[in-house]
Amino acid sequence: MDAQFLVSLSIILLTFAIYIGIAVYNKARATSDFYVAGRGVPPVFNGMAIGADWMSAASFIGMAGTVMILGYDGLAYIMGWTGGYLLLTFLLAPQLRKFGRYTVPEFIGDRYESHTARIIAAICTIIISFTYSIGQLSGSGVVIGRLFEIDAKIGTMIGVVLIAFYAAFGGMKGITWTQVAQYIILIIAYLIPVIFMSLQITGNPVPWLSYGHIINEMGEIDRQLGISEYFAPFTSSTKWQFLALLFTLMAGTAGLPHVIVRFYTVSTMKAARWSGAWALLFIGLLYLSAPAYAAFSRFILLKNVVNQPIDALPAWTKPWVDTGKLQLADSNGDGILQWKEMIISNDIVVMATPEIANLGMFVIGLVAAGAMAAALSTAGGLMIAISSSFAHDIYYRVLNPKATEENRLAVARISIIAATVLAGLIALNPPGVITQIVAWAFALASGTFFPALVLGVWWKRSNKYGVISGMVVGLIVTLSYIFAAKYGGFTIAGIIDTGAGIFGAASSFLTNIIVSLATAEPSKKVQEEVINLRYPEQMVYKDGDVYLTK
Repeated sequence: MDAQFLVSLSIILLTFAIYIGIAVYNKARATSDFYVAGRGVPPVFNGMAIGADWMSAASFIGMAGTVMILGYDGLAYIMGWTGGYLLLTFLLAPQLRKFGRYTVPEFIGDRYESHTARIIAAICTIIISFTYSIGQLSGSGVVIGRLFEIDAKIGTMIGVVLIAFYAAFGGMKGITWTQVAQYIILIIAYLIPVIFMSLQITGNPVPWLSYGHIINEMGEIDRQLGISEYFAPFTSSTKWQFLALLFTLMAGTAGLPHVIVRFYTVSTMKAARWSGAWALLFIGLLYLSAPAYAAFSRFILLKNVVNQPIDALPAWTKPWVDTGKLQLADSNGDGILQWKEMIISNDIVVMATPEIANLGMFVIGLVAAGAMAAALSTAGGLMIAISSSFAHDIYYRVLNPKATEENRLAVARISIIAATVLAGLIALNPPGVITQIVAWAFALASGTFFPALVLGVWWKRSNKYGVISGMVVGLIVTLSYIFAAKYGGFTIAGIIDTGAGIFGAASSFLTNIIVSLATAEPSKKVQEEVINLRYPEQMVYKDGDVYLTK
């Protein structure tokens, strides 16, 4: 074993011990602990947990790599994911918290007074969360595979075992406090390399201010090498794809069930708003750093790797070639590595950069631990969303309303383990790169939950027939477009599979509105409840008037 392996392994095992210890200490003993952490999480810590839940393997591992490879076009991911939090914080989170349920399907079932709507919403939650979790487990495989220099598939199964244990054991209460620790680890692990790279390349330790100079320098290198300029817009996609992806990620963010449920873990509407504000701050630290990370990584590759003899490449390239995520080929036979002869997966850029920049073994180990924290934190939240949809919304609310609390917790834990193993098996041979798989989950959320929740909160006329038909049509349209674009080459205005959410959301909104207007309006009680959601908790709307409560 080399020193690098021992350092990385020690750091990762230490963080694993912290996560498991927190989960054991905060074991869920009641259903309210398991689903909403007892509704007692302070806003600042909930903001950290939201940040960890949100900054998945796609953000930590995949986003900087996507921006590095796509350049300007990759910024749609950063703007969409960040902008979506504004929609969620202002449009939905406080109102959903005031309604006071455990899950998104439970809100939809009770708001629209329909078990059918509840079951469809639960199925949509399982599909969305399952798709998202494949990306997270694939990301954990990349990290563990590189650490042990084994196939990423074996690394994925190791991640499955860990997630299944601490998610099933601790529930939402354990996961919340685990995610606080995971956020602290992942943000430190992300910021240290980018700060050191900035200092190393520009002499300025503030990367957010220094990377603009590097981008200008890269433009000149790109022209010399005859490749597309890094900051040129719409070189890898059309303008319409950029806008469609931006919308899909924003609307999907506001409709993701595993993110929305985090706002149920606080005590009041005000706390829900503050949770969103803190989350934006914590998420912004990483998202503002990703473009700098991408620029520095690309610059180092252009300067130190490209145009170098194939047989004299840096030592870091070999272990990454062994993982299958880096391919080098001297296709023109000149013995020199050209930019186009290097195929580097989006998913390894952040993991490989500390080695590329020669930042030292501690930083390499820290980044590995941060990447695992990102993948595990989101995967844990997703498994809780899947479990709650099945165990609470289908098993308890529909199939067996008389189930004891002990039975409900047992079903919830079994469903977590089953979902984790199944998602892990699919992640062994993922259907796309991490950011692409995650974008599909966002497309499904924007085509199903975003219209259902927005209309459910802000349009009292929306009824059960409208929401049922809207979710079904949105799901079918989104899935159909993803499959047609990815496997059939079908596109509209150059919009590919990752932008499918714009078609799903449009069809779902239209269907919900048209069907609701064509059928009977909801009861007066439901309409008053919808209007009541818009007022602070100390105000109640009834019979056309607003009353202050004690």
